[in-house]
Amino acid sequence: MGGWAEGGIVIAAASHDAAILEANLARSPCIAGGGVGLHVEHGAPSAAVAYNRALDATSAPVVVFAHHDVYLPHGWEDLLAARLATLARHDPGWAVAGAYGVGLDGTGWGPVWSTSLGHVVGRVGLQPVPVQSVDELLIVLRRDSGLRFDPALPGFHLYGTDIVQSARAAGRGAWALALPLVHNDGYKDRLGPDFAQGFRHLQRKWRRRLPVRTPVITIAWHGLHLARAAWRNRRSRPVRQALAADTATDPAAWAAACGWSDLTAAAAAAARA
Repeated sequence: MGGWAEGGIVIAAASHDAAILEANLARSPCIAGGGVGLHVEHGAPSAAVAYNRALDATSAPVVVFAHHDVYLPHGWEDLLAARLATLARHDPGWAVAGAYGVGLDGTGWGPVWSTSLGHVVGRVGLQPVPVQSVDELLIVLRRDSGLRFDPALPGFHLYGTDIVQSARAAGRGAWALALPLVHNDGYKDRLGPDFAQGFRHLQRKWRRRLPVRTPVITIAWHGLHLARAAWRNRRSRPVRQALAADTATDPAAWAAACGWSDLTAAAAAAARA
């Protein structure tokens, strides 16, 4: 695993559905083959609580927090090790990285396959890209950064933005890395009340750092973006329903369609770069 010692990473997830977990994240070759450990938290009242529990229950220097509907293609762990080695040379004090993030100029960086959108999202960076937020689908946290998730943040949204802003406020780096993966997520009809609660929490917490652009919305002091997003979601519902792909499809098939069946060659190339 490149410059990271064997056992140097652990994957952690919060899951409420064993079938989704087994059909996606647990089927990832690095986990199914036993190369990387998987720690699962059940029944937590929020993502922050679940992930802090995972931090306390594990000891690996790098913790990868992934949604249970994420699939990591063959060789993904080797590519992660190569990307982290590059990142360590670029920013020895890095704290957070993501597979999809919003750059400081608002550009989305990936690439990831999204079943809910029916296509690959995010530009591909040859080098790590500094970000103002990362998508919650996958977050890489360096344990010795000392960062933890905010237990006061309710629900299961926007903690990727919060942890990035915590890193940046502490003077630590937050980055997007090119880590191709499949997010086998279902169609999302709207932003619910729990999303609004998280939005308002971050409005208060990071008021002096706003505006901050997240993967789905801009957080600003006035909050008009929340109402605008709800309006756009209503208007775009037919289009988004038509774009969404079938989550019952084997995620390995989506990886193959994207050219990501085997990432070992990409990992070797990244290690040489």
